[in-house]
Amino acid sequence: MGEVRENQTLEKAIESYRDLRVWRAGIELTVACYAETKNFPQTETYGLTSQIRRASTSIPANIAEGYGRDQAGSYVEFLRVAQGSLKELETHVIVAKEVGYLSSHQEARLLQKSDEVGRMLRALIRGLQRTM
Repeated sequence: MGEVRENQTLEKAIESYRDLRVWRAGIELTVACYAETKNFPQTETYGLTSQIRRASTSIPANIAEGYGRDQAGSYVEFLRVAQGSLKELETHVIVAKEVGYLSSHQEARLLQKSDEVGRMLRALIRGLQRTM
């Protein structure tokens, strides 16, 4: 009986994608990426700055879009796209550090946030796959 109440509580607590911890963590990662790229050289406006910002924004956007789908399978596919964007973001962050636009500390901070989002995405995908 306790398990049923716990599941009902969880269901009531999540009324929107905005209630998902992984979506909120994705937003926080995006905000951090915007903050770290604001001082990139102006010549990178359409290069790494844009790539980092677009990849980071894609993560919570795909989580939200997938949440709006009617089937768990469709949702999982959007979460996998978010995972792909996460790996793309990590690559851009590493390149930005290697070319001198980010310090080691900035890189580590963004990659740590990225790892956190990645763990949450994997857990959500596994949970959805169990219901399919």
